[in-house]
Amino acid sequence: GNELDIDSRQIVWRRVMDLNERVLRNVVLGLGGRINGVPRESGFDISVASEVMAALCLATDLMDLKERFAKIVVAYSQQGQAITAGDLKAAGSMALLMKDAIKPNLVQTLENTPAFIHGGPFANIAHGANSIVATRLGVKLADYMVTEAGFGADLGAEKFFNIVCRYGQLVPDAVVLVASIRALKHHGGVKKDKLGEENLEALAQGMENLKKHLENIQKFGVPAVVALNEFPSDTSKEIDYVFSQCAAMQTAVSISRVWAQGGEGGIDLAEKLVLATEQGSQFKFLYDLNQPLKNKLDTICREIYGAGSVKYSAEANRMLQKYEESGFGDLPVCIAKTQYSLSDNAQLLGRPMGFEVNIRQVKLSAGAGFVVALAGDIMTMPGLGKVPAAENIDIKPDGEIVGLF
Repeated sequence: GNELDIDSRQIVWRRVMDLNERVLRNVVLGLGGRINGVPRESGFDISVASEVMAALCLATDLMDLKERFAKIVVAYSQQGQAITAGDLKAAGSMALLMKDAIKPNLVQTLENTPAFIHGGPFANIAHGANSIVATRLGVKLADYMVTEAGFGADLGAEKFFNIVCRYGQLVPDAVVLVASIRALKHHGGVKKDKLGEENLEALAQGMENLKKHLENIQKFGVPAVVALNEFPSDTSKEIDYVFSQCAAMQTAVSISRVWAQGGEGGIDLAEKLVLATEQGSQFKFLYDLNQPLKNKLDTICREIYGAGSVKYSAEANRMLQKYEESGFGDLPVCIAKTQYSLSDNAQLLGRPMGFEVNIRQVKLSAGAGFVVALAGDIMTMPGLGKVPAAENIDIKPDGEIVGLF
């Protein structure tokens, strides 16, 4: 009944958060005899990491989505054969539920520019791109169509190129790589409360991170433009340094002031992007689908992340072999890992090299059309934050509700 001090509350909440993550990650089902099913371990996925979300965003139309639903593996027979949603005759009803969801949402910006918002798989735990339907529609309706591939070139861009472009038969003309001086200094080791101070030494160290992302894009043969998001604390020396480094890599860079000036603040960026699209894309995939699943994973970890080696858990090895033997070896791969580092360790900032990537679990998403590999301690169902919103939500004696907004 005694009120806890703030330190004690944080300790309790950290323990609750840890328990929450364990519960979400490890759920045992099927206990209590045959009538309750087969005993097995399972867990929860956030909707943006679900196979249904991925299938929606990679489908080309409603009938294609229905076919993808039919391929979703829901169980295995006692003989080890995959049992799908199609086998259970559930694909039709699933498609019916999604008959309106397959249609892109047309919205407009504050400056009346049309935009599609459709789909939401996160690039750290899923494939990180909007729907192919919306992208194709945008290509037909505009001279230039810009789409987002979440997080960096190690996550969103890699998955957009290797997965989305394959299924959507898309050939990107150019890439906008978004960066900020604050983020670069963070990768140079500067603490959050010091990011507003000029620090050319840290900026030089953090610049290696941006260079790696640019190198990753070059591996796909697509020209790039760096959009430098301006902050009030950015100094002229810091900006000049970024420009000089990008020039050394023969990469165009533009200061983006869209946050303050709207479209006017992005005109220079748009003009440089148009020039980049006229260079001629030499787009190519990073790996061939005929390669074994492990080869594809190793290629991404070494070529895109900069890893020196890849370690697979016994369970991951077993499942990879099972998928190969079951005819799923020709699927692309989707690695779920932290977005805070090029590695699978969120603490390794900048441009780490020669590290080991740990693939602890592998899951089949046959309906979406790829194999998911979980690297490091990434979770596909995030837990509670350190300071839960519930602490700020309350109701007063007069009925006023506070803390919801």
